[in-house]
Amino acid sequence: MTQPATDLSVTDMPALPPGPDADQAALARLGDTVRARLEADPAAWRVPGDRAEIYALADFLTGAECDRFIAMIDDAAYPSRVLDHGYAGVFRTSSSCDVDPRDPFVMMIERRIDDLLGIDHAFGETIQGQRYEIGQEFKKHCDWLHTGASYWQAEAERGGQRSWTAMIYLNDVADGGQTNFVNLGVTVPPQRGALLTWNNARPDGLINVNTLHAALPVVQGVKHVITKWYRTRKWG
Repeated sequence: MTQPATDLSVTDMPALPPGPDADQAALARLGDTVRARLEADPAAWRVPGDRAEIYALADFLTGAECDRFIAMIDDAAYPSRVLDHGYAGVFRTSSSCDVDPRDPFVMMIERRIDDLLGIDHAFGETIQGQRYEIGQEFKKHCDWLHTGASYWQAEAERGGQRSWTAMIYLNDVADGGQTNFVNLGVTVPPQRGALLTWNNARPDGLINVNTLHAALPVVQGVKHVITKWYRTRKWG
C-alpha cells in the first residue's frame, strides 16, 4: 500500500465561490451515461429529490470483502489530509490510505464499480480507504475541484474535474458516522456493504453545490469506508 493521497475536496472555510466551471460538456455526458445505467439497475435506489443525483445500493460488497478492505485500511492508514486552505485536523480528523491498485482483489472491486456506473476504468482515481474513530469527522465539503484554487492547473492536466463519487460503507456503526448532505436534508447511516454514489455536477454539467456533505462524528464504534472518485478523462 502507498501513503494516502491528499484529499482534494473543497471545504467551506473560508467560503469560496465555485469559480468557472470546467469540463462542463464532459460532465454532462458522464451524467447522462451513469444516470441511464443506474436507472436501469433494479438494485439501485435513487434518493428522492431533484437537487442532486444520489443513488444507493445495498449489499454491494459481501461481509468477507468488507473485512478484507478493513484490514487493508488498518494496516496502512495515516492521518487524513486535505489540500484546501491547510485546515487538515480541523475539517478532517480521520485516517486514510490509498489501497494498492495492483492488488488483484482491489482490481476486481474496481471493475465492479466501473461496471455499475458505466465509466471507463481509466477515469477513476485510486480507491481511498478511510477510518473514523470516536469523535472523528469530515466537516461539510464538496468533492468537485475548485477551478480557482492553486492546485487546479495540475489537476486539469491529470484528469480534469471530478464527476461521480462512489463510497462504500464497510461496517455498521453503533452510533454516529452518518453521511449528511447538508443542503438537502438527507442523512445516510453507515450500512455494511452498501454503496452510495452521487453526481458532483448537475445534469447540465455545471458543478452542483447541493452535493455539499459531511461525515458526521462517530459517537460509538469505528467507521470504515472506501471511496472512489472519477474524473472527466483519463486520470493521472
